[in-house]
Amino acid sequence: MNLGAFSVSLTVKDIKASKAFYEKLGFVAFGGDCGQGWTILKNGDHIIGLFQGMFEKNILTFNPGWNQSAQNVDEYTDVRVIRDELVKSGITILKDDATSDGGPGSIVIEDPDQNVIMIDQHR
Repeated sequence: MNLGAFSVSLTVKDIKASKAFYEKLGFVAFGGDCGQGWTILKNGDHIIGLFQGMFEKNILTFNPGWNQSAQNVDEYTDVRVIRDELVKSGITILKDDATSDGGPGSIVIEDPDQNVIMIDQHR
């Protein structure tokens, strides 16, 4: 099972202050819009998403079909295949937005410690 690109999506109280902090650690804005309450920062292959007012908890995020530079990859495991394999292995899907036959979709699961994991396919 190939989960694709990995990032950490952080819930922040003040997106501008958080962005400035991570920039001091060498992260550079990669996408998003602070005015809309979100931005994506990158340092090498390490990606952090900052989200103000969008999520209750921090989220581990995987993007099937993308590499760490958000570029499409030719071969990947579709989110619907991942969902079906997880269900078959006994993992509960908390949220399932991958209801079409193909294209974008996402699922949300939790690990045994209630850490949220989102598998979010954009294509």
